[in-house]
Amino acid sequence: MQLLQFSTSHYCRKLRLALGYKGLDYGVENLTPGAHAFKLKPLTGLTTVPTLLPQLPDAPEAIGDSTQILKFLEIRYPDPPLTFDDADLNRQAWMLEDWFDESIGTATRFVYYDFRAGEGQSIDSSWFSQLLVRVVRFQYSITPAAVALARDRLNLALSYLESRWQERPYLVGDRLSVADLAAAGLLSPLALIPHYRHNYPWLFDRLAAVHHQCGEALPPGLD
Repeated sequence: MQLLQFSTSHYCRKLRLALGYKGLDYGVENLTPGAHAFKLKPLTGLTTVPTLLPQLPDAPEAIGDSTQILKFLEIRYPDPPLTFDDADLNRQAWMLEDWFDESIGTATRFVYYDFRAGEGQSIDSSWFSQLLVRVVRFQYSITPAAVALARDRLNLALSYLESRWQERPYLVGDRLSVADLAAAGLLSPLALIPHYRHNYPWLFDRLAAVHHQCGEALPPGLD
């Protein structure tokens, strides 16, 4: 099993959490942003990471999109489970996973790369890192107006999480699920931003707990 990824992608971190939780052996190939499309598009028709190569005779050659990979892993490797037998709990878990995947993960990206272009330049001032920041900001049209909207979305998400995740270990049910992995992976870049570290310490306690449970190295800012 091979994971094609960007080493800094929070969507790839979400997948590594799932692979670690299920105790699966896998290799990693770190792709170069931009050039990655030439490798991925022939495999999946997509140009996004993560992409999983199951390398199994009765499985697809490649699976793109983190949610689709999660669904494949849950069917192929059901233990330990990341979903529920209870239909209501299962629906809640996948709805939260989708919300984080489609909305909050994007908001995190906008806020993080806006930070990296400003006061966060010192995190990695190398020319390659700064070039990557500029490329990402251009690729996703990360403008001041878009960043303001992203901050509003993050504030809403964190208010919701505070009501559910601060006082209990899991977002749905009584064990880890796809909802927790999505939240822990897709919010992880915020650990490098002082505003969030100062105002939401409970969030990073929860992120660290999920990483420990999955055997995944802590994200930058928590390591």
